[in-house]
Amino acid sequence: MATYLTPALAWRRLREGNERFVNGETSHPNQDASRRSSLVENQHPFAVIFGCSDSRLAAEIIFDVGLGDVFVVRTAGQVIDDAVLGSLEYSIGVLGVPLIVVLGHDSCGAVSATKSAVETGQMPTGFIRDLVERITPSVLTSLRNDETEVNDMVVEHVKQTSQRLVDSSRVISAAIEEGHSAVIGLSYSLAEGHANLVSGIGEL
Repeated sequence: MATYLTPALAWRRLREGNERFVNGETSHPNQDASRRSSLVENQHPFAVIFGCSDSRLAAEIIFDVGLGDVFVVRTAGQVIDDAVLGSLEYSIGVLGVPLIVVLGHDSCGAVSATKSAVETGQMPTGFIRDLVERITPSVLTSLRNDETEVNDMVVEHVKQTSQRLVDSSRVISAAIEEGHSAVIGLSYSLAEGHANLVSGIGEL
C-alpha cells in the first residue's frame, strides 16, 4: 500500500507522532508481526529522516512510527557525504518519499567539537576531523551572526545542511520543483523531546 501523502500531510503525521511522544501517549503503530509480514515484498515510507547518529535521537521512537513508515539515514552531526546523498536520492527517486527531514538536536557533540576546533585552532585527528571540516561553515556563519551558543549553531547547521542537499542533488531539487517533495529542518530538544521546525524548502 503506497503512501501518496503530500509533503504537508507527511509533516503533519510526524508532528502528531512527536506530540504523542512528548506527552507520553505513544501508540507504537506498525510494530506488530502482521505489519512485519506485510512489508516483506516492498516498502512505502512516507518520510525520510536524515538525522544525527546520537543515541538519544532514535527517529522511529521520537516520531512514534513503526516498521515501513520512515526511511532513516544517520551520521554524526547529520553530515552529508556521497553515501548520504545516494541514500536520499534512492528514497526520493525510487521510493517516492514526499518529505525529507533534516534532524539536528541541542547539545550536539559533533557541533560542539567543531565550535571548539574553530575557537582553539586545534583540529581533532582521524576521521573526526572530516566531520568537523564539514560542520565548520555552519559554525562560522553562526559566529558571524553573533550566535555563540552551540544550540544556535545546531539550528544554523540544520538550515545549511537542508540547503546543501537541494544544491547538491538534482534528483532532490527536481522533486521539490515539481511539488512531489519538500525538505524541512528540525531541531530536537533532548530534555523536552520536542522537534521544532526551523526551516523549510518547497511547498508545505
